[in-house]
Formats: sequence, structure tokens, C-alpha cells
Amino acid sequence: MRTANISRETGETNIEIELNLDGCGEAEVDTGIGFFDHMLSSFAKHSGFDLSISANGDLEVDEHHLIEDTGIVMGQAIDNALGDKKGIARYGEARTPMDESLADVVLDLGGRSYLVMNAEFESHCVGYFSTQLVRHFFESIVQNANMNLHASVYGDNDHHKIEALFKAFAHAMKRAVVVEGESIKSTKGML
Repeated sequence: MRTANISRETGETNIEIELNLDGCGEAEVDTGIGFFDHMLSSFAKHSGFDLSISANGDLEVDEHHLIEDTGIVMGQAIDNALGDKKGIARYGEARTPMDESLADVVLDLGGRSYLVMNAEFESHCVGYFSTQLVRHFFESIVQNANMNLHASVYGDNDHHKIEALFKAFAHAMKRAVVVEGESIKSTKGML
């Protein structure tokens, strides 16, 4: 089973994530930020991963610490669940529309972290989720999952743009973690 159970407790947050890469898209998510819960549940549904997230944080300050730390733990869970990455497709890509918005995500689970993101948002928040934290959440995942991620989105509605990004990320991850054989897809012999 390609699973992980990772937790992180700081003076600002307490996060616990359970992840099953070979699940059926079930999600139990409680971060205290409704729109963020919706995005993470959508990620689970579209990736086919089972995802359980319990996240508490200093929301009385703002949502930054909780969203950042959730990304850190989620990245660690992805990396841990992949193990030695033997046989995985490694690369994944997806193009996902949502009404007037279109997101493109291409990723490599090759062991090097780098994020390129082209996304601009007009509103400060969607619900209680700061649009400034979209990039920061993905940076936290990328750094902790040792993943290379290129993401872009356009559209008029920030809710649609963010949701399209999360869904495209989910579909790209679904493709990248597929086990295609027994060898590691690298001339180095490791990822």
C-alpha cells in the first residue's frame, strides 16, 4: 500500500494528514477554512487519492500559517507514500477547464523541487481563503514532495481559476503516480 500518515505540530498549527495514493477519492477534510476544504476535497476526488486532513491553526491571526503548514505536510505525505518511486510514470500533465477558466499543470516527481506558476487573481480572498496563498500552498507542496511543477491558469472568476488549478493538479498527480513497471525512470537509477 502506498500510504502515509504525517503530522506536524508547531506553536502556530497542528496538522495531521493521512494519504492513500491507491484509494478511491474519499476525503475527510477539516481546516476551518471552507474554500480550502472544498479545494482539498476536490483534489482527492479528482486524483482518486484517499485524503484525511485535520488541521488546526491560529486563524485568529490569519490563514497563512495553516495553509502553508498543510502544504508542507501534504508534500511530505506525497513523498513518503511514493517510497522509492519504483515503476511510477513520474511525469503527469492535465488541462482542466472550469467555465471561462482553463488551468494547465505539468509535473515531474523526479526528486528536484521547482515551481513555475502563472496565475493572477483579481480579488483578495475567495471566502476566507487569501488568493495570495495559492502560490504559497503549491510552493510548500513542491518543496516537500521533491516535485517540479509548472502551473498556469486564466479566466475571469477567481473561484473558478483556483478550482481549475487544484483539479488540474489532481489529474496530473493521478497520471504521475501510476505504476507502469518495475524500473525507476531515471538514468541515475534513483528519483
